Amino acid sequence: MSSLPAVATIVGSGTMGPGIAATLARAGAEVRVYDISPDALERARTSSTFASSVLDQVGGPKAEGGSVSFTTDIAEALDGTRFVIEAVPEKLELKQSVLAQIEQYVGDDVIIASNTSGIPISTLSTSLARPGRFIGMHWSNPPHLIPMIEVVPGDQTDAAVTDQLVEIVEAFGYNPVVEKEIAGFVENRVLYAILRECVALLNEGIVTPEGLDTCVKWGIGYKLSVIGPTRLLDMAGLDIYSAVSSYLNKELDASTETPAVVTDMVAAGKLGFKTNGGMYDYADGEVDAKRKDITAGLVAALKTLTSITPV
Repeated sequence: MSSLPAVATIVGSGTMGPGIAATLARAGAEVRVYDISPDALERARTSSTFASSVLDQVGGPKAEGGSVSFTTDIAEALDGTRFVIEAVPEKLELKQSVLAQIEQYVGDDVIIASNTSGIPISTLSTSLARPGRFIGMHWSNPPHLIPMIEVVPGDQTDAAVTDQLVEIVEAFGYNPVVEKEIAGFVENRVLYAILRECVALLNEGIVTPEGLDTCVKWGIGYKLSVIGPTRLLDMAGLDIYSAVSSYLNKELDASTETPAVVTDMVAAGKLGFKTNGGMYDYADGEVDAKRKDITAGLVAALKTLTSITPV
């Protein structure tokens, strides 16, 4: 297999599929996007076109021959494909059923990857006749703007498949991180540890949402966008970390339940952007404006970070 498969199929056109498709197409792949819902595919078509326009704003290499097509015919989507990414909703039984279906249409040498954000790869692989060619490929949202992918082999994944997936990720300019299986994978474990402390601080009334966002964005996020956490430990001094963590760690939130500040909002139907209200309230049209602002910010940050040598 060449580093970047000539033909790739994405099974599932929800939140992640369109951005993944645009990214692979820009690198020169013929991408087919499959979904059982024509309406979902139409939304995916619009989202993929938008993601492609965002990638044009980012700039960088664009290979010839890339394309994205959409179909409700799974046999058509998988015919002759060299690489499959499963991106259906995070439901174990659904994913296992879809993976078993995929296997019926592809050759034995075709890699099947799952974009699950936390279901164990070894658990998902039990539905496959050839689990050796199955692997986790966790993209971060939005997938066309976050150039890092977690590569997570299961307990039966062939080592050669892991190596091939690393080559594929590097072929379209992203950074692969090979990890051992663990619930939530590395990125979400770190993210949810941060979010748990953030939500606990809000729940206790220590800080407002606006203040918390400012503190994390400029006091933590800005710094960590250039300096990784382990490099930050070296820069700050392991002796300093040891001293501070010796008293601060015991004060940090360690709850296993979701705080009331979140559960009460969910019960009231306040879910965030999708309902025009959550931690913040949004006037008509404000959610779309915020999405555009976030996209513009990510584009600008990506351009800046790729122009400097990481610390």
